[in-house]
Amino acid sequence: MKSTLLHLRIPFSFFLMPVYWFALSQSSILHTDKAVLVFVLLHLLIYPASNAYNSFYDKDESSIGGLENPPPVTKGLYYTAWSLDIAAIILAWVFDSWILALGLLLYSTVSKAYSYDKVRLKKYPIISWLTVGVFQGGFTYLLVLQSVGQLTWSELFSSNNLLPAVLSTCNLLGFYPMTQVYQHEEDAKRGDLTISRLLGIRGTFLFTAGIFSLVTIGFYFFFAGKMIFGLPIFLIYLLILSPVLLFFNLWFMKVLKNEAFANFKNTMILNFLGGICLNAFFILIFLKKS
Repeated sequence: MKSTLLHLRIPFSFFLMPVYWFALSQSSILHTDKAVLVFVLLHLLIYPASNAYNSFYDKDESSIGGLENPPPVTKGLYYTAWSLDIAAIILAWVFDSWILALGLLLYSTVSKAYSYDKVRLKKYPIISWLTVGVFQGGFTYLLVLQSVGQLTWSELFSSNNLLPAVLSTCNLLGFYPMTQVYQHEEDAKRGDLTISRLLGIRGTFLFTAGIFSLVTIGFYFFFAGKMIFGLPIFLIYLLILSPVLLFFNLWFMKVLKNEAFANFKNTMILNFLGGICLNAFFILIFLKKS
């Protein structure tokens, strides 16, 4: 039981939470009960189930995201992953709509295809990179937006909603390679050519820097002319995200001298800073709007 709970890596859901708060901060209509339901379904059921399923098939012996010393996996972990997914889909159908249930089913299916040894999207660097970016980013953004606002299809796929969905995807496309930068040896043992292994350690840092530069430009245009507390929202974005940028650059300087610094500890610090800053930024916008 302890092993299973650890492999659910529930605290790791915190790093995916900014997409949820971004969607809430941009929703013109907010049904609070739906918002609470979606939060629980995603962060306490769907994401942990995905983590558990991935752990079961990876059987990592070294550090993984959110777990420095993973215990051996058991068959119970496999059944737990399926149980959480099924529970989430049923609850979505009963308490929200078939749209949310279908969305969670699709997310769950793709998540399993990412890890399942007979499909194993994870071993294809570009496909896995795009899959994670789209489904953990824009797809989840639109799913949350539809549920909390009960939007029609035409409302959901308006340009006003598609741009932040694209930004959410791009955020994940930049974030995802950094989560793999310390796992090259472990991934090589399984024959998984991840996007980070394809790029190399230094290439991963440069690639991520390039993606986040584009994301920053995207947020500049998205928040153009918008103010809170008498300040441009984009300026607040830069101020709140500055600790992430500072740590990233200092870490990269160390890695350029010694690639051993591309380790689990530094990766988790970057994840933690990114999660804290992005969540704080989007929650601030949400609270100000409310």
